[in-house]
Amino acid sequence: MIGAVSPGRIFLYRGAADMRKGFDGLAGIVRGELEADPMDGTLFVFLNRSRDMVKALYWDRDGFALWSKRLERGRFTPPQGDGGAIGRAELSLLLEGVSVRVVRRSPRWAKPT
Repeated sequence: MIGAVSPGRIFLYRGAADMRKGFDGLAGIVRGELEADPMDGTLFVFLNRSRDMVKALYWDRDGFALWSKRLERGRFTPPQGDGGAIGRAELSLLLEGVSVRVVRRSPRWAKPT
């Protein structure tokens, strides 16, 4: 379950992914198109062209884990934006079917880096 996963980052792939792809195919998209390391602890989220199916790929300490969900009715509405990085709240809203046009987050304290 994705709720049990505590990824460092979450990345939403903005293109349409072929949902026939499994572990290696989705990891290939991450390496080739996103130029990222699929084993760095990031949760990578993919949607199909019709936006009725989602897959999430992440590295789970000793191997890849793949989570998928198919809607019987309706569509997933990804948050708007140019970048692919999203937060846990946006991922939760996406999976719950909440359509949000603009997400505004109140300023919060963060530990200086």
